[in-house]
Amino acid sequence: MDKLEGRIRNHDREIEKMCNHHFQGFVDSITELLKVRGEAQKLKCQVTETNQKLQNDGKELLTSMDELRQCRLQQRNIATTTDKLTHCLPVLEMYSKLQEQMRAKRYYPALRTLEQLEESCLPQAGSYRFCTIMAENIPRLRTHIRDVSMSDLKDFLESIRKHSDKIGETAMKQAQVQIARDNAVTSQQRSASGRRIRKEMCLGTKVDRNGSNPFSEKDSGILDVEDEEENEIPGAQDLVDFSPVYRCLHIYTVLHETLEGYRHYFNQIVGFFVVEDHILHTTQGLVNRAYVEELWELALSKTIAALRTHSSYCTDPDLILDLKNLIVLFADTLQGYGFPVNQLFDMLLEMRDQYGEILLKKWNQSFRQILDQDNYSPIPVASPEEYQRIACQFPFQDPELDKIPFPKKLPFSEFVPKVYSQLKEFIYACLKYSEDLHLSSTEIDDMIRKSTNLLLTRTLSHCLQYAIKKKNVGLAELVQIIINTTHLEQSCHYLEEFISNITNVPPDTINATKLYGTSTFKDARHAAEEEIYTNLNQKIDQFLQLADYDWTAAQGGAQASDYLSDLIAFLCSTFAVFTHLPGNAIEHATLPGKVAQTACMSACKHLSTSLLQLLLEADVRQVSMGALQQFNVDVKECERFARAGPVPGFQGDTLLLAFIDLRQLLDLFTQWDWSTYLADYGRPTCKYLRVNPHTALALLEKISRSMKDTSRKNNMFAQFRKNERDKQKLIDTVVKQLRNLIATNQA
Repeated sequence: MDKLEGRIRNHDREIEKMCNHHFQGFVDSITELLKVRGEAQKLKCQVTETNQKLQNDGKELLTSMDELRQCRLQQRNIATTTDKLTHCLPVLEMYSKLQEQMRAKRYYPALRTLEQLEESCLPQAGSYRFCTIMAENIPRLRTHIRDVSMSDLKDFLESIRKHSDKIGETAMKQAQVQIARDNAVTSQQRSASGRRIRKEMCLGTKVDRNGSNPFSEKDSGILDVEDEEENEIPGAQDLVDFSPVYRCLHIYTVLHETLEGYRHYFNQIVGFFVVEDHILHTTQGLVNRAYVEELWELALSKTIAALRTHSSYCTDPDLILDLKNLIVLFADTLQGYGFPVNQLFDMLLEMRDQYGEILLKKWNQSFRQILDQDNYSPIPVASPEEYQRIACQFPFQDPELDKIPFPKKLPFSEFVPKVYSQLKEFIYACLKYSEDLHLSSTEIDDMIRKSTNLLLTRTLSHCLQYAIKKKNVGLAELVQIIINTTHLEQSCHYLEEFISNITNVPPDTINATKLYGTSTFKDARHAAEEEIYTNLNQKIDQFLQLADYDWTAAQGGAQASDYLSDLIAFLCSTFAVFTHLPGNAIEHATLPGKVAQTACMSACKHLSTSLLQLLLEADVRQVSMGALQQFNVDVKECERFARAGPVPGFQGDTLLLAFIDLRQLLDLFTQWDWSTYLADYGRPTCKYLRVNPHTALALLEKISRSMKDTSRKNNMFAQFRKNERDKQKLIDTVVKQLRNLIATNQA
């Protein structure tokens, strides 16, 4: 207990000492804390006051912002209204002009106005009710103009029938007057000839005192038809107004061909030969078979010639298809009466090529529109219904993607299912024309495949090239095009099966035409890849144009140049997009592949080559060691980027090899290891194997110029000058050895 109490007393004393030692500090802290409390109170009051002022000012700002929002909303509404009116006013003005032309009976200009209104103004105006009404009135107006012009022509013909005798009488009078004038002119020419002869014979005759020649009175009696004033007889063109003929001709030239006109034409021919055939079979001796057959041959040749002429101007595939069906019905009808119609079916096969060309033009516009409207982004799918809808349009199967829950994204963009659907629509359109032409399934299959190949290799290929080569296309869009064409390439065998199913011809039939879709999409993908490489190099060149090195700097910096840091950041963000690139056509479309690796390697090689050219360009006469150090820092930044693996798939430091030439060159100069370079040059194990002696010599001469210039400026210290002189002698020695090395290799 005594020991315990002693221990307690010792601890008490230690505690007391500690408290005494820290008491003053504690008191000071309390004093400062009290002072801080006062300051904190003041600060609280100031914060409260500032907050109140801020709230008051904020109310005014909120009011102003609300007013600004309302003003901008009104401004946007006004701009939208102005834009809509800008598109609608030309339509209303054009329609008003059309009404005036109709009232003035200027039907030919009215047809031109109708065409401009239908093709240009109405599509730009939008889907307004008055536009719909105008569009519905256009066919009726055309019919009215055609009927009026035909009515005028009939009135003209009736008038001609009534006044034809007067016109003939007038024409005969004109001919009589013309004959009389011709006779008078002939008589005058003869009299003038006799007068010249008599004048030559009587040159010595005296003139009477009035100064007149004895023959002058006789000469004045000769009839001068040109001076004689006759009552002019009006011509036929003065008696008749031919404007209805010209107007009707122009109007029917402008009006497009319609199926109804062809139907009337065929009905009349069929009706005529039905009557002839009935007479042939119900009478004897009135007509014979040879006469009817000769008449049919004549009519058939003229009909085919007329159809070829008129159909060649047609640009509507639906009208040609309807015309084909009408011709087939026309041929089958007459064939039922025993007339040969093989030439009609031969003509339909000729029209098939024209129909195919028109389809290609139409689908060219469809493909262009699809490519222009595409957002070149993966399709987001929020529900199984949306996924099923796309799967119905495009045969896409991906077990890995099926495991991912909704919402998810398909790897391709909208233009893949749209293009695939258009390909199927084109095949259907080709099939429709082949029906009822008495062709075999193999012939129909061959025709469809050849037409589809034309669509793939000519139309779609050109549209894809247009989308790839157009201005302002970004790298992300090009990457998406590569993904899209990969999926379209994989779908080609589905198109083969689709054609086989509708034609009932197996795809492995001997001599069956194969689709060229695989090569078409491969070519487009390769073009997109080349465009990616080109665009990347152009972007790198744009960044390098911002490089601003101080080639005479005494010392280099510790950080990379700003332009290079921005360039590396751009490349990192760009290659992040490339992680979605496909490897090859049979791999999954999200696997990183050779395209991304090739693009990355190409960009690094171009950057390395461009940096070396920047260092060696002729405009740079001097390069200091400080500038070379800064350049070395920039190259290290490039190597750090390559070492980080911006695109997966490279083995080891493969990407670093793009900068190996620069690295060895810079190491040679920064380490000043000329003895090793000159001793080991040409050996496979040389440390500086990638350093070209021409490059080393050019850079060394630039450094030599810089050191000479620096030595002239720094003439204050003799010792410094001596060191510079020694280094300059060493450089001169190395320069000589490099030149000898170059000369030896050239020899």
